[in-house]
Amino acid sequence: MDKRWALVSVVLGLLVMAGPAMGKKEKMCDKGWECRGPSVYCCNATIMDLFQVYQFENLFSKRNAPVAHAIGFWDYQAFITAAALFEPLGFGTTGGKQMQMKEIAAFFGHVGSKTSCGYGVATGGPLAWGLCYNRELSPNQDYCAESYEYPCSPGALYHGRGALPVYWNTNYGVIGEGIKVDLLNHPEYLEQNATLAFQAAIWRWMTPMKKKQPSAHDVFVGNWKPTKNDTLSKRLPGFGATMNILYGDLACGQGFIDSMNNIISHYQQYLDLMGVGRSSLATTWTAQSSWLSTLLEKLHPPELKISTKGTHVST
Repeated sequence: MDKRWALVSVVLGLLVMAGPAMGKKEKMCDKGWECRGPSVYCCNATIMDLFQVYQFENLFSKRNAPVAHAIGFWDYQAFITAAALFEPLGFGTTGGKQMQMKEIAAFFGHVGSKTSCGYGVATGGPLAWGLCYNRELSPNQDYCAESYEYPCSPGALYHGRGALPVYWNTNYGVIGEGIKVDLLNHPEYLEQNATLAFQAAIWRWMTPMKKKQPSAHDVFVGNWKPTKNDTLSKRLPGFGATMNILYGDLACGQGFIDSMNNIISHYQQYLDLMGVGRSSLATTWTAQSSWLSTLLEKLHPPELKISTKGTHVST
């Protein structure tokens, strides 16, 4: 009996010592419509706390110029409404203020580059013309790929649309399922509703595009931990890795250095305009420069590619 009570005493003692650690829970918060909890990320500042209307206007100052092609379409409220769906998941709410601002700038760096109509001598400079487009103006094909899971809808056209332009029926199908909107039968929704266009782009930013691949969000904020081989190959968390995720990491026999530099330039410009500055990039950028220079020669064109099996968004 004494031995039994001794054993019970030891077990109880261990439970008492472990109790606080075992019972400890992360703080969860709910900030209403913009960050609907409970979520640990909602305990941080929201995007509206850090990124306001005037900053959006600074980033995309020429989007409503007379020569722009989507006048009156894109606005701050559409972005915030879409972003609110993803803030509880960590979009723009991961880490401290600097990381939060950097992620917003990184996301918009891609968006601004892919929707820009700027050029070298454009008024305001070539980086002031993001969100000039909301669709591909002169598609040279219908972007309809044979697919059992995501067959083309009669009369639907699957050319590029949105903030991170979506191409091909399979990609409209996958992204539509992700945001619970029938984009396969109604791809035109992405050029008719700016909130949906931003929502589709943020979903793509937050979601792994292939099996065993992290999301652009994860590689940027540091959730992704590179393997030893990744490290040796200079595949490191940061902005460079987001280009790999979004546009592909397989050699396609062509170089797109100018287009990738354009994305980088937009990101750096937006960091400056948002008051974050580029100094925080120095360490990461130096570490990634070798890998990135190789990547830039291998990347696919800046659009979603065919996913013939229709099971994943192929980039």
